[in-house]
Amino acid sequence: MQFFKTLSYSVIAAMALGQSAFAETNLSLSDVLPDGNFQVDNAKVFAESVSAATGGNVTISVTAGGALGFKGPDQLSAVRDGLVDMADINISQQAGLNPMFGAEGVPFLVTSMDELREYHHYLRPEFEKLAERYNQKILYMVPSPAQYVYLKQEVDDIEDFRGIPVRGADKNTVDIITSIGMDGVVMPWGELLPALASGRVDGVATSATSGVDGKFWEFLDYIYPTNHTWGSNAVTINLDTWNTLSETDQAAIEKVAADLEPQFWEVSRQGDVDSIQTMTENGMQLIPLSDALKAQIAERATSVQASFFERVPQAVPVVEAFRTSM
Repeated sequence: MQFFKTLSYSVIAAMALGQSAFAETNLSLSDVLPDGNFQVDNAKVFAESVSAATGGNVTISVTAGGALGFKGPDQLSAVRDGLVDMADINISQQAGLNPMFGAEGVPFLVTSMDELREYHHYLRPEFEKLAERYNQKILYMVPSPAQYVYLKQEVDDIEDFRGIPVRGADKNTVDIITSIGMDGVVMPWGELLPALASGRVDGVATSATSGVDGKFWEFLDYIYPTNHTWGSNAVTINLDTWNTLSETDQAAIEKVAADLEPQFWEVSRQGDVDSIQTMTENGMQLIPLSDALKAQIAERATSVQASFFERVPQAVPVVEAFRTSM
């Protein structure tokens, strides 16, 4: 009888050990962007690929539209504090925690996505150090496509911009549009559509993909390709959570991220083209700026560059290294 008791205990222990060895780790990923946005789609592709690469050991649940209760500027802190395992974070919106997070958005520093990739050779290591200070690890980064200013009214001269209340997602963007003469308003995405509907703002500075997300054609008429700044999202994971994963699963996740990131950049590039087409098909007008107007805008924005470097001197060596490489 004692033999059977001992055997039963051994079987139970072995079963428990087996369940533990194959226990699935479920991670939550917060995204404030709506379903259908390319960054959310990228995160879902990443999640599916991680599950496949880890043999189901690690699964990631992507929650879009800010449904977990965090706004864009909250995302970094939410991951730091373990309120969520992972997040898709708009990096420039974290400049309130550390101004170096705004270094990607220096106005008119980068003129194309190819140049941005080169800039990242110097900037990304700095972002990775900052992320670690906030108890997280960057898995991949993907830029938003080219930037535009969306307005209700048509403008031909730089003075036509004066006084128009325009939303920007971060301080750099607001500083740029304010330097042009508009009344810049920092506002998270979740507050934007009610503000457009109420007339609190009469314009938006953002990407084309966001223009489609917000169905800007319901509020605005004109699209101006200013390409005044660049910004990326980073998918990060809480370091305490990361350290609970096996080395095998960590290596698999890092490989998935490295393999997918170049593809995600191309998704962003194509998203710009497709989104402009969608907005124009819905009645908006894309109006190129004259060379003279672009020059005036860039000239006014030089003060924003100078102010940023004065405020964030640690960004200067990074920018100088990038400029030398170019």
